[in-house]
Amino acid sequence: MLFVQLLANGLQTGALYALIAAGFSLIFGMTRVFHAAHGATFTIAGFIFYEFYSVLQWGWPVAVLAAAAAAGLFGVLLDRFVYAIIQRHEGSFFTVFAASFGAAIVVQNLISIVFGRGMVTVTTPLSKSLEVMPSLFIAPISVVIIGCAVLCFAALQFLLTRTNLGIALRALGENPNLVEVYGLTPRRLSQYVFLIGSVIVVPAAILTAATSGLNPSMGNHIMLISIAATIVGGVGSLRGAAVAGLLLGLAENLCLAVIDPQWSEAVTFVILFLFILFRPGGVYGRAIVS
Repeated sequence: MLFVQLLANGLQTGALYALIAAGFSLIFGMTRVFHAAHGATFTIAGFIFYEFYSVLQWGWPVAVLAAAAAAGLFGVLLDRFVYAIIQRHEGSFFTVFAASFGAAIVVQNLISIVFGRGMVTVTTPLSKSLEVMPSLFIAPISVVIIGCAVLCFAALQFLLTRTNLGIALRALGENPNLVEVYGLTPRRLSQYVFLIGSVIVVPAAILTAATSGLNPSMGNHIMLISIAATIVGGVGSLRGAAVAGLLLGLAENLCLAVIDPQWSEAVTFVILFLFILFRPGGVYGRAIVS
C-alpha cells in the first residue's frame, strides 16, 4: 500500500510540475528568452492569491483573477521593458539571463519584506486527506490538480493548433523573420507568449498554496524544475513538458520507498543528467512546439 500512496502523491506532484514547466517551455521555445524569472511569476501568483483569499477574504473567484492579472502583468512588463530593450541593443543571451535572474531576486526580496520569510498556506475544504482505502489517503484537491492540468494542456493545445493566434505564435518559434513577411510583429507576438506563459503557471501556484504552502524563496526550486522538465521533455514541446513533469513528479515520490526524503529532489537531476548524456533532445526531440 505504500507504493500506491507514493504513486498517488507522485501523480499530484507530477501534474503540478507539468503546469509549472509548460509556461517556461512555451516562452523559451517560442522566444528563445531564458526566462529565469518564471519562478518569480509563480511566487507572485501564489502570494497574491493568498492575500486576496486568506487575508482579505474576497472569495476565490476574485483571488484567482487577481493572481492571474498579477502574473500576466509581471511577464508582459518584464518582456516589454527589460528583455525588449536588451534585445534592441543586441544584448547577448547571457545578458538577458542575468537581467531575468536579477528580476527574480528583486521579487523574492520584495515578497519577503511584505509577507515575511516564513511559510504561508491557504486552507480549503478540499485540502484535508480522506482514507479511500486502508492506509491510502487522498485529498480531494489531488483530483482537482490532475483535472486542472488536463484542462490547461487541452486549452493550450487547442489555442496553438486551432486558432490564428496560436499558428502565429508557433511561426514565431520557428522563424521570427518569416513572421514579418506576413505582416505580423514579432515583438507583439512575444508579449502574447509571455502573457500566456505567465498565466498558465497560476493554477499551479494556487494549488501549491493549498497543498504544500508557499515561501518567498521557492521560486528557485520552481525554476530548476522548469529547466529540468523542459530539457527532459524537449525544448518548446508542450507535450514533452507534460510528460516530463509527470515523470519527474512520479520519480521524486516513488524514490521515497528506498531513500530518505532529503535526497528525493536529487533524483530529478539524476534523470536530467541522464537525458543530457544520452538523449539531449529530450523525449520529443527537436525544439518545436508540438
